[in-house]
Amino acid sequence: MNIGDKVRLLRGKEEGIVTKILSNNIIEIEIEDGFTIPVKRSDAVIIDELEQKTFKPVAPSRSFEPQASIERRQPTTPEILANKGVYMAFVPVNDRELSQHLINNTDWELPFMLSVGSDPHHKGLASGTLKPKSSIKVQNVLVKDFEEWGTFVFQAFFYRLAFMKLPEPLIRRLKFRVNTFFKSKQKAPILNQDAHLFQLDAEDSVNPVPTKINTEKLIEQMFEKQTPEPVVVLPNKPALEVDLHIEKLSADAWAMSNREMLALQLATFDKQFEAAIANGMDEITFIHGVGNGVLRDAIHKKLSGHKNVKYFEDAQKEKFGYGATNVKIK
Repeated sequence: MNIGDKVRLLRGKEEGIVTKILSNNIIEIEIEDGFTIPVKRSDAVIIDELEQKTFKPVAPSRSFEPQASIERRQPTTPEILANKGVYMAFVPVNDRELSQHLINNTDWELPFMLSVGSDPHHKGLASGTLKPKSSIKVQNVLVKDFEEWGTFVFQAFFYRLAFMKLPEPLIRRLKFRVNTFFKSKQKAPILNQDAHLFQLDAEDSVNPVPTKINTEKLIEQMFEKQTPEPVVVLPNKPALEVDLHIEKLSADAWAMSNREMLALQLATFDKQFEAAIANGMDEITFIHGVGNGVLRDAIHKKLSGHKNVKYFEDAQKEKFGYGATNVKIK
């Protein structure tokens, strides 16, 4: 049975055209008076082309059955729809980066728009139609830029080619906070991956939030409710002073070349500096030693012009000499 086939219902006198093939062996049929109805595939039979040409509308093929038997049959059950299940998910790519997705785990089509920014200035990120049981990737975002993500605004309508009770449009504003965002990790539907998952059509968030309500507090409470076993993935908060001397970083330093030592020291610097930013630290000191100045110069070059650096300077000369750099973080 395919879309466009002309069929007759076995539990009634109606005839019509198949307009949609649904899951669970359900089809949608447009009957002659213009209505579209869902029926089980087993309750419809295709009308053969030769029959259509030879005969005009005839009694159903079950006419030989006793009338009492027909009356005892139950009417077809209505289609059961998945009306809830719209999510925003952030899937870890690595310890620095997340990929942002929109997920539609309902049986509705969702014409939508997603933007980000702060009122009144917003930038469009994605738009289109989210098909039922599907997802789209929006963008990749950096953990270190968390505080600069802005407010995400998701707007959508619910649509199906059928008679229906008209649902309200969905409008959600999301401004994430560190103490809730990184506690929201769970398995994302459709993607089937671990993600920081936020439901956009939860019962307490279907209607737009009035402007006088503390939206950040409301969102925080909502997200905490749907996380039975929080998993914190925020990078460990580094010490206020990070020692980059090679003997502190590797027991095999004696077997490493100068180039390998420098690479390990700079990789440690990058990791600890980004962890400090992600954890909201105001400052951090890197002990690099004096030596020939190669490591110090490389660190200063990375810090120069960095958008998260307020300023940096030689740290506590009486304690470290010129062998440490203190970084003030924005």
